[in-house]
Amino acid sequence: MRRIRPARGSRLATAGIAATTAALLAAALSPADAADAPAPTRATALENAAAALVEHAAKLGLTSAQDTSVRDVVVDKDGTQHVRYDRTYRQLPVLGGDFVVHLNRNGGYRTANRATRTPISLASITPKLSAPEAAGLAVDALRAAHLGETLSKITAKPLLVVDATHGTPKLAWQTNAVARDSLGNPVARTVLTDAATGDRIDAWDTIETASGDGQSLYGGKVPLETTLSGSTYQLKDPTRGGTYTGDAANKTDLCALGTVCVSRAPSTVFTDADNHWGTGTASDRSSAAVDAQYGTDVTWDYYKNVHRRNGIAGDGKGSFNRVHYGTRYNNAFWDDNCFCMTYGDGDGTTFGPLVSLDVAAHEMSHGVTSKTAALRYSGESGGLNEATSDIFGTLVEWYADNSADPGDYLIGEKIVRSGFGREALRYMDKPSKDGKSADCWTSKVGSLDVHYSSGVANHFAYLLAEGSGPKTLNGVGYNSPTCNGSTVPGIGRAKLGKIWYRALTVYMTSTTNYAGARTATLNAARDLYGAGSAEYGAVGAAWKAVGVG
Repeated sequence: MRRIRPARGSRLATAGIAATTAALLAAALSPADAADAPAPTRATALENAAAALVEHAAKLGLTSAQDTSVRDVVVDKDGTQHVRYDRTYRQLPVLGGDFVVHLNRNGGYRTANRATRTPISLASITPKLSAPEAAGLAVDALRAAHLGETLSKITAKPLLVVDATHGTPKLAWQTNAVARDSLGNPVARTVLTDAATGDRIDAWDTIETASGDGQSLYGGKVPLETTLSGSTYQLKDPTRGGTYTGDAANKTDLCALGTVCVSRAPSTVFTDADNHWGTGTASDRSSAAVDAQYGTDVTWDYYKNVHRRNGIAGDGKGSFNRVHYGTRYNNAFWDDNCFCMTYGDGDGTTFGPLVSLDVAAHEMSHGVTSKTAALRYSGESGGLNEATSDIFGTLVEWYADNSADPGDYLIGEKIVRSGFGREALRYMDKPSKDGKSADCWTSKVGSLDVHYSSGVANHFAYLLAEGSGPKTLNGVGYNSPTCNGSTVPGIGRAKLGKIWYRALTVYMTSTTNYAGARTATLNAARDLYGAGSAEYGAVGAAWKAVGVG
């Protein structure tokens, strides 16, 4: 779930001190001195970027009516700097106002990626449609999306924003409508409404789904780092930012849906007397907790060891898990507001407890996306958001190298039951095997549910890693066709991960679509391997093979 908060940061006029400092430093250093200067840090990158905002305000579409705030900073090994910003207009969040400034080693401006290039200027920021009216429209939309279901405890919280994602920027209400279904489980929908006319601009589901040692449900016996408190061990990992797992006791609250209780911790942090957790059976409530904590650990290690990312937000701070949420709840989700993962137990017919490794990594990767490109959960960008989680969920599973849950290109295969009707939630090699997902891009892809429009990027990712045609890996057979009849060679999972991660963290923005993802991944491949490299060519060929480019 995402809730856009008003940006905080200095106005352009106050960035002059940083700009002056940067200019004086540049004048004082000769080219040779600059080459010998220490590698830039996050602080110097921020200082350099602040100067760039002043000097290149017109190119970035910045005016005195706008503020900016830093969302993320990436400093490459060669000193190249990339600073990602959100913006506000007259203190209102701008949807699609995000941009990334790219700087060379010496802090000089190179270029920028902007989610929108349309000038942002409104005649008025006074809405004609009231907040209660916007809330009512959002509640109607939520009911319509769950037609035939009994909903209770419905709330709706409108936020006034500037929408720059649907053509000419306009004043809009972004309203999160949340409720409980007949089992008490959460449902939610975000509705974007024109604040002048009351017309609906867009709407999307808000919950992002997927879906010592411990005996887990799905991963066998796994190692765990825990915290000793008195004579009792807590399922809290001090080596990974204090990440912990708690028992939601099959209760539901709206903490995970952006309401006033978002900061409340799980009701009970799991504890154990001998630091040997779970029995590997669902009858022991701590078994599911072992899976959730293990998934958190492996995902943390993957991002740190492979991509040098220290925690989901890159700040070294851990998140937390809630297991046993709701009643027969067939879902798992990440929530930015509580910075946590929540897992249901499943209904036992279609799904078991939704705590498998690839699901856990999928959910945590939503958190990585929210702290970097913040791909909007709607249209083609929403499909890319989901695909990003599928891609990294898959790569984390391969990274774990766990014989009890070997790597594969199936999503959620451990949690599905015979009543589901197929062996996995989604298939990377041929997404359409689920009966709903798209293998190839068409102009209609953006109108699909984001879990199905993600198929295009999932298909691209499989082809880039493994190539087209039949193949058996870890005992699973795959046969990935191309949309244009071409034969595509794979470059391996490691290179896929590096290219997608750099594209996500350096080049993609909130409104990136499939064409933009092609450009972003080509830029990433160029940066990592060179414009004339086999990897660069493989990225282009894989996108063409799924109908993009």
